[in-house]
Amino acid sequence: MKPVVKLVSAAVLSAIISNPAMAIEPDGPHLDYAQRNAEAWAAEDGEINERLAVLEERFGKKPNIIYILTDDIGWGELGWQGGGRHRGTPTDELDQMAFDGMRFWSAYAEPSCTPTRIAINTGRHPVRTGLLSVLWPGMTDGLAAEEVTTAEILSDQGYNTAMWGKWHLGDLPEHAPENQGFDYAYYGLFNGAPDWWQASFEDESGTFPFADFPGYETYFERTGIDMSVGGYVGRKGEGRTPIEGVAGILSPERQEAFENESIDQITQYVTDHAGDDNPFFIYWASYAVQLSASKEFLNAPGVDKNNKQASFMDMHSNQVGRLLDTLISADIAENTLVVWISDNGPMYAFWPTAGYTLLRGAKGDVLEGGVRVPAMAWWPGMIEPGQDPKDVIHVTDLFTTAARLGGAMDGIPNDRITDGIDQTSLFLNGEGHGRRNFVSYYSGPTLGAIRYEDFKVHITEGSGGLPGMDFYNIRRDPGEKFGQLYPGLFAVAPMQFLLQSHNGRIAQFPHRPPMTAQESTLTAHD
Repeated sequence: MKPVVKLVSAAVLSAIISNPAMAIEPDGPHLDYAQRNAEAWAAEDGEINERLAVLEERFGKKPNIIYILTDDIGWGELGWQGGGRHRGTPTDELDQMAFDGMRFWSAYAEPSCTPTRIAINTGRHPVRTGLLSVLWPGMTDGLAAEEVTTAEILSDQGYNTAMWGKWHLGDLPEHAPENQGFDYAYYGLFNGAPDWWQASFEDESGTFPFADFPGYETYFERTGIDMSVGGYVGRKGEGRTPIEGVAGILSPERQEAFENESIDQITQYVTDHAGDDNPFFIYWASYAVQLSASKEFLNAPGVDKNNKQASFMDMHSNQVGRLLDTLISADIAENTLVVWISDNGPMYAFWPTAGYTLLRGAKGDVLEGGVRVPAMAWWPGMIEPGQDPKDVIHVTDLFTTAARLGGAMDGIPNDRITDGIDQTSLFLNGEGHGRRNFVSYYSGPTLGAIRYEDFKVHITEGSGGLPGMDFYNIRRDPGEKFGQLYPGLFAVAPMQFLLQSHNGRIAQFPHRPPMTAQESTLTAHD
């Protein structure tokens, strides 16, 4: 284990954080890593800038950026990780994308859906933003207006910005994507569970998953929560209107209709904006894979019909293929970065309708099965195909990487911590050029684990003067089957120094106060 005792000195740290010209304030361990690699990274950045300048001269604009965020798809679920048709969930087009680009085996998200959507949009761990829990219909929490999104900083650089999919960052207008930087948004408010609430009430067999739901009318009378609108079309400066038809009304059929309409709109958007003077940023927060089946793909070859999500996975893979084909046909693939990543591990509550992971844990856990996810990056001519680096990447990194590519680094506020690391060098230079060697894993307000290079420590309650930690070599043991204290005693002090550095930055840049009091044990991330 490389020594981490000698972190950034107080004098150096003070000089860096007091420099108003520095547009980003990283976490303490990231700051130390950057300082130790400053000379090498500066040389890399010079070469990267030259490559990007050549690309910009060729196309006359900055690169387009497309982020595809999926739902509850676990590490090992895709074909390139050993799943796919072998598990009854064909992912042919996703696998082709992966092999035509870069496959990440050590990609991380937050433990659940709303937290990861905060992370990808702001580059910050949710604990820093004051929004700590998964949101449910009727809740008034949402992404604070003071948070700065990828769409906002890219809009300031002239990007056209649009999103489709599961927003899940607040129901109220002030939280909506059209008020968070997106020029256009076609979005659902909630996760997939409410699509089945009324259907469960109406099902006489009592076998549907939410059999005790009292029905929309009674629910509204008792709670004041209106379930009549499932999603909106929003436009910056113009407000929003409810989505009409099947795609906008909560039901088990909504998600397939919504996804089909989304991919039609997305491909049309790409075609319409391919020749624009300005680049575009697309955030596609797909409903793949929630509880619903795809009727179109239910009987497709290789699909496990008893797992509703399997047909939805096949449908989504097909739709991603359509998007990539559209980029190629529009002759802009070489100026478009596409990143695909899942928001967390699988949710087994409705098994066998579920994703799957080969790792221990699931959605909601800081175990690898909850936060380690499949991810790929595709950029013909810029990302060399066939790569599978072991470098670590986190979903917050997509925010900062987009800022770098879009010339928007100065738009990142320096009055707060940004957890995302610019990973442009990893994308363009390959394995060994990642710029992250530290990950912090939060569950709501609680720091549950940290990873430093190949070592991961779960923070537990100490006893008898001994430290509280389960120690893993996560490279040797990705399934976290052999966590022990004593073999990791050499890591106690270095890990404590990392925690001190991490917590010291919190003291300098305190978290935004929680929107909802956390004294209650009924928290959505439990």
